[in-house]
Amino acid sequence: MIEEFLLRVPILGSKLIDYDDFFEMLIRFSINLSVAFILIRAIYYPIHKRKDYLFTYFLFNILIFFVCILLNGVKLKLGFAFGLFAIFGILRYRTEQLPIKEMTYLFMIIAIAIVNSLSDKKVSFAELMLVNGSIIAATYLLEKVFLLKHESRKSILYEKIENVKPENHEILIEDLKNRTGLTIHRVEIGKIDFLRDTVRIMIYYYEADPSRSMNDDAFVSNRNE
Repeated sequence: MIEEFLLRVPILGSKLIDYDDFFEMLIRFSINLSVAFILIRAIYYPIHKRKDYLFTYFLFNILIFFVCILLNGVKLKLGFAFGLFAIFGILRYRTEQLPIKEMTYLFMIIAIAIVNSLSDKKVSFAELMLVNGSIIAATYLLEKVFLLKHESRKSILYEKIENVKPENHEILIEDLKNRTGLTIHRVEIGKIDFLRDTVRIMIYYYEADPSRSMNDDAFVSNRNE
């Protein structure tokens, strides 16, 4: 009797609990969090070893899931989903710009949260599991099977400024290979300081174990001070 009374009496205009909606949300959240855990902790982290992004990815996924599923009742649906993509698509951190692969993972985390929360009753759980499984399989295959080489990069402060000339490109790469011991396959010339005869160069190289590399914004100085 008490339970029936509590279910019928609204609290702030809402039911105390709707068992059908509650358990549906619980199942959807379990699926969403399981998929996010596999993508972030089982696939992304063992390869890239970026602990700082684990916090961001998990919280993004959880927050977006609950925002979407709680606002699902207002029937915003597709427009609301694209609105979220637009908001987070222009997201930039003031202290650091996200590398392209980390940004891709961020979009993927947002996408699975939206898919798992906003799919209506016309989408069966079997279809939902197929979509999530396909995302996991594609990510795993691309990271572990097809893309066997991982491209890393380091920022170099280089003092032989004459080697940045286009005609000395091969000399520049060979000198950087000798100094760093890395198999460099391309470079990007950054800011040139003629006053100090230095140039900022981003070097790119492949390595089998990316966990042993420095962060993308790592700094290496070749100048004798």
